[in-house]
Amino acid sequence: MDETLLMIPGPTRVAPRVLKAMSENIVNHRSAIFGEILTETNQMMSDVFQTENKSYLITGSGTAAMEAALANTISKGDRVLNIVGGKFGQRFMQITETHGGIPVELEVEWGHAVNPDDVRYILEEEEDIKAVTIVHNETSTGVANPIEEVGRVLRDFDALYVVDTVSSLGGDDVFVDGYGIDICVTGSQKCLAAPPGMAAITLNDDAWDVVDKTENHTYYLNMKKYKKSGDAVPPETPYTPAVSLMYAMQEALRVIMEEGLEERVLRHKLAAKATRNGVKALGLELFAQKEAASNTVTSIRMPEGVTDKELRGTMRERYRIELAGGQDHLKGNVFRIGHMGNITHREIISTIAALEMTMQGLGLDVETGEGVAAVADTYLEGSI
Repeated sequence: MDETLLMIPGPTRVAPRVLKAMSENIVNHRSAIFGEILTETNQMMSDVFQTENKSYLITGSGTAAMEAALANTISKGDRVLNIVGGKFGQRFMQITETHGGIPVELEVEWGHAVNPDDVRYILEEEEDIKAVTIVHNETSTGVANPIEEVGRVLRDFDALYVVDTVSSLGGDDVFVDGYGIDICVTGSQKCLAAPPGMAAITLNDDAWDVVDKTENHTYYLNMKKYKKSGDAVPPETPYTPAVSLMYAMQEALRVIMEEGLEERVLRHKLAAKATRNGVKALGLELFAQKEAASNTVTSIRMPEGVTDKELRGTMRERYRIELAGGQDHLKGNVFRIGHMGNITHREIISTIAALEMTMQGLGLDVETGEGVAAVADTYLEGSI
């Protein structure tokens, strides 16, 4: 078994008790037993979303929930404001196009967060915007967008507010009801620290009104079917779910409930601060703007004269630590450290220590222990 430490922005390390849950015998997914599992898991999912709305689990990656959000609410010719500042903002725009919507792109420089005033300006200038999509945590750039502030802007308009929290839910502040989010989506394999393959979505009454009036062209992701099956006694999913993955989601969410959502978010914030301090102590430059820095992934500019293969390859092959590379035009120009899920000071210290040794081995001027000391100081101080 590969013992490589995954320090990437998902999938993340899964707790032994969550893996063990997957080994339980398969039950009939149309039974009362599974209905109880589904009920508890969906309720905990809503608790993590911090919403009074029902949540629905979809067998599929986070992209399935992203597509469900738009496939059920837009028709051909509908205009959608897509906020695009990275790879996954682009994905929302591509999904819009796939379902016949007309994207109105708000382009944001990669490494920067969206300015809520720009969102207001476009909504005031453009007519008939049916929905606004935003990625809370853009893992391709290490940027967290201000979803609370954008939500305040959306209160003055009729457009649906659709938010991707695939890589932030459980690791950053997400208050679906408090932020006025109409549709929120997430995935299993990031901050929730469950295996890949499950997605979740929650919709409020305004969103359901739009769903009921929209003739969609999706079969598997038809949210009317999910609602009908979810309201049954016992509750079900419309199609055969990944039962073992549902066991894992249930156990992973129990872990979150036991830790406490607020405490879990604070742990992620401290891990992010420690990672950034460790990286800066090594003389490396962060890619994301300071005020926009993510709580769950840090993007770092590649040191001058060093290739991606040299840096990440050494980390992986010699020190058994997997970092993520850049995407699109950032490929070879940045590398990324994920600090989400079950990450503690142990993994952060190991990663920064290995990064120190990698840089020294590549001939870079790095003082031994500087990065690790910065991480240790951050944790000893303990403040965000």
